[in-house]
Amino acid sequence: MSRSTYISKNITQSQKDLLLLLDEHELDIFSLKELKELPACSSEDVSELIENLVHKKIFSRIERGKYCRANFRDEKAIGCFLVPDGVIAYWSALNIHGLTEQFPNHMFIQTTHSKKSKIVFGVNYQFVQIMESKRIGVRTEGFGNYRYKITDKEKTLVDCFDLPKYSGGYSELIHAFYKAEIDQDKMIKYCQSIDNISVVKRLAFLTELLNKPKMTRFLNYAKKQVNPRYVLIDPLGKEGGSFNSKWKLRLNITVAEIEEICNKQY
Repeated sequence: MSRSTYISKNITQSQKDLLLLLDEHELDIFSLKELKELPACSSEDVSELIENLVHKKIFSRIERGKYCRANFRDEKAIGCFLVPDGVIAYWSALNIHGLTEQFPNHMFIQTTHSKKSKIVFGVNYQFVQIMESKRIGVRTEGFGNYRYKITDKEKTLVDCFDLPKYSGGYSELIHAFYKAEIDQDKMIKYCQSIDNISVVKRLAFLTELLNKPKMTRFLNYAKKQVNPRYVLIDPLGKEGGSFNSKWKLRLNITVAEIEEICNKQY
């Protein structure tokens, strides 16, 4: 925001000093706590200054204690800012990684904290709470105020198979797995972190069926995890289908249907 804009908005000197402080630290999105910790910030009246600037539509309130510049609307950065350890995951991450062309109707944020879904600036954020042991495979993208955290490609796939209701549909998930170039050592590591044998069996079956390359170590790992209990290949589907004795799966989606899903042009 330019100096002339500060004047045209009837900015007081104290408000102007606060804005210049934010300019100095290049902050477009910030918390009240973060702001009070900045050098040269007067914490005595900063809350009132911010509320006045929100009223003047120079700042926007994201939620209590969290703000951004009025023209800042980066949904990825805002989503991760809503919780201390927010990470874009599941269907949203599939889309960002280019593994699906379907746009989710929610921005899925993975976190170790409990938080209710909420709408911010027209974006519906859904928070999925996980255990600390499952918080791996996270990388940082973007720059400056536009930085955000996201699960990497392999962790995104494992997470979606672990909680497919957040994946945008099982057919879409199978197609994403088919498209993806996969690091098998990451897949082993992430499967170990979620501790879900059913997911390992499903991934191993699809790996063999789809002839995924360079996955020998993963398949050897998966063979050691198989238990006698049969589970559905599609956990969201109906009971039925033939039995696969090697991976202890019931194919409520047939091999032909899976091949059709993978060959479909999106």
